[in-house]
Amino acid sequence: MDLHAQSVESSEQLAAVWRRAVLDRDAAADVRDLPGLAVRWAESGFPFWNCVALTERGADAELLARRLEGAAAVMRTKRRPGFLWLFEHLLDGPARAALEPAAERAGLRHAFSGAGMAGDVLPLPEPAHPDLTFARVRTEEQLAAYADLNARAYGFPSQEVRDGLHGSALWTEGAYAYLALREGEPVACAGAVEEAGRLFVALVATDPRWQRRGYGEAVTRKALYEASRATGLTRAVLHATEAGAPVYRRIGLAPNSPIRFYALGD
Repeated sequence: MDLHAQSVESSEQLAAVWRRAVLDRDAAADVRDLPGLAVRWAESGFPFWNCVALTERGADAELLARRLEGAAAVMRTKRRPGFLWLFEHLLDGPARAALEPAAERAGLRHAFSGAGMAGDVLPLPEPAHPDLTFARVRTEEQLAAYADLNARAYGFPSQEVRDGLHGSALWTEGAYAYLALREGEPVACAGAVEEAGRLFVALVATDPRWQRRGYGEAVTRKALYEASRATGLTRAVLHATEAGAPVYRRIGLAPNSPIRFYALGD
């Protein structure tokens, strides 16, 4: 699969999994497929559940400018902040070169960067770490711990992330979501969701006090191991932060499209 095809795969997985996650949060959420854009907006305190994604394939600079204007227009109608997700390899070369000035004209500012990653890496050996035990997320207390780990890892207020996961049937029943426990204390977490013949990995986090000990890699392997064992699926897809990408490379996933995240400008 070439990089363009993997970028399409990555954007399609985002649109499909985020549809489920956003509707899990709010059955009346704004979930629409517009020309070249997927709207997945829960009006949640957790900004990742407020998403517009560029889905146009091979957009030139002129079309890109229109899509950015359309995304910004959607975002301006919302009460809560969120992000535009843009997969660079969906654009043609001139459009990539024109991206930043076009985003600025649309009133969008670059917030941070990431990368799509994927690989046929499963099955994996059963994971183990001498410091850790693992628990599948099933209860509201475990959901709160999962949310708090993501809040600490990514710098969000804890209550905002809890708002995104509170009462979630997806993360307690549909996903293979796991906590890594060190002497009973949650220190890392990861989840895998079955979607369209793939396992989509999401909401991986390690408490900053316990980073660089292999905990994030261990719990990601656990989520993938259990999800693959249950479903028989062999391909994993995820969207990595720049800091997280080395963890997934060690598992065997390879980067494809750079991802740029945009917020509305001040």
